Amino acid sequence: MERSVEQVLSRAWRLDPQVALRPEPFGALAYHFGSRRLSFLKSPKLAAVVNGLAGQPDAAAACRAAGVSDSELASYGRALAALADRGMICEAQQEG
Repeated sequence: MERSVEQVLSRAWRLDPQVALRPEPFGALAYHFGSRRLSFLKSPKLAAVVNGLAGQPDAAAACRAAGVSDSELASYGRALAALADRGMICEAQQEG
């Protein structure tokens, strides 16, 4: 399912429980133990966004907390949408 940038940025996300992140100088490697997929997070800032998703109310807030500027936000939204489409991140469960 392809997600729009607006959909991704306005929702709460977290790293999928079956995914491990390994920090690297270029960003991070994300490995999904279920699907055996490997994804490259090609910047330290993107790795910081992904690491911070669970602690924020939505992806836009995680981006801002990681230092993503307004002009970079759409680009990071597309990167997060791609990670969601690959199953690396999943929507956080809403409590209530």
